Amino acid sequence: MPARVTMNDLKRALEEGSGVDEGVDLDTDLRTMAFSELGYDSLAVLETGLRLGRENNIELDDSVFTDLDTPQQMLDAVNEALERQSAVS
Repeated sequence: MPARVTMNDLKRALEEGSGVDEGVDLDTDLRTMAFSELGYDSLAVLETGLRLGRENNIELDDSVFTDLDTPQQMLDAVNEALERQSAVS
């Protein structure tokens, strides 16, 4: 079974890469919240996605992150890339 990125991994990557806006609680259920509601712009989403890719030794094209609105969508994109990589190796 390939490794999987969890919501806690994503929360940590958000905190380390872009910080957390005052008044935002990353300990709530983030799956369906929009990144914009959490105070993250497209650059923060891109940086977080690329960080998760580096940490998991997968290359992700920047375009993967342009249409992501929610943390769950990012998890799905990263985990799908991990599964594809695992299937090839």
